Amino acid sequence: MFLFVVVLGGLAGYQMIRWAEAPVVSESDHPPSKVVVIPEGSTFQQVASLLERERLIKSRSAFVLLGKAQEADRKIHPGEYELNAAMLPADILAKFLAGRVVLHSVTIPEGYTISQIADVLAQQQITDGAEFVRLAKDKSFVKTLGISAASLEGYLYPDTYRFARPTAGKDVIKTMVDQLGQVMTAEWQARAKELHLTVHEVLTLASVIEKETGEGNERPRISSVFHNRLKKKIPLQSDPTVIYGLPNFDGNLHKKDLSHPNPYNTYRWTGLPPGPIASPGAQSIRAALYPTPSSDLYFVSKNDGTHQFSATLVEHNRAVEKYQKRPFRRGTHSQTLIVPKEKTFALKEGMS
Repeated sequence: MFLFVVVLGGLAGYQMIRWAEAPVVSESDHPPSKVVVIPEGSTFQQVASLLERERLIKSRSAFVLLGKAQEADRKIHPGEYELNAAMLPADILAKFLAGRVVLHSVTIPEGYTISQIADVLAQQQITDGAEFVRLAKDKSFVKTLGISAASLEGYLYPDTYRFARPTAGKDVIKTMVDQLGQVMTAEWQARAKELHLTVHEVLTLASVIEKETGEGNERPRISSVFHNRLKKKIPLQSDPTVIYGLPNFDGNLHKKDLSHPNPYNTYRWTGLPPGPIASPGAQSIRAALYPTPSSDLYFVSKNDGTHQFSATLVEHNRAVEKYQKRPFRRGTHSQTLIVPKEKTFALKEGMS
């Protein structure tokens, strides 16, 4: 009789284990997926309770035993996991141990600054925006990435990435800097040396090109204008650099701004600004390295997203009259960001 009870108890226990190890529902039921968040520092018992509460496992106790058998306590990676009730508890545990968290796609547009990139990442709940900005401007941290610059402006490559929520700011930054390293091939670095430019200078010039036009086909020619001006030691006179250096920009570039003493004011100082003013994309970097051969020294917006290029001041002034002064007389407005009336006089010496 005693033996019968033992066997019966053993059989019941075996059936209970088999029941607990089975999924909550069959795959044929097509259960919906759930995103479960495992907070940082969660204990295995807390994770098991969460799964039982979400009806993703049948038994919290059985899942804890399964975890102990695999010495899984404290080995589960925190984050978001996509699970469903048709998954075996063993498969759920394996996913936790491997850290196969949900990855979210986030696109960083070309021409964004550190602050704008931080805003995108924060809005997508990828990382803390303030911490991201702090690290990107921390010289000691920047140095650990092998970069000799005051900040990572221009070094955070604009692309579409896939990150977990959340991801540490330092890891996001490293991913973006590493991607720039992939883009700046050995060929491009050799080309920079041919032009007697450092990578920092290439990124600086590329960032100015990036901000000057959204028309990809124009970038090599705009690059040509800047290269020609650098060779002749003529100020670049680029509005986006002036704007970047202003402590407070109200959306319009004013006459007084063109004489502001900030180091990014390329109306006042010759040569390249101290560093990039945004994150350039591959097209702009390529344009900085391979400018279109030309004698152009000027360009002005045609108010349709493109520019008119000129080799002489006389030609440039005619273009300004045609595309900037006359439209204002007719009461129309430029499609470019900045073409205030009071700046027209400056176009005789520079570019828009």
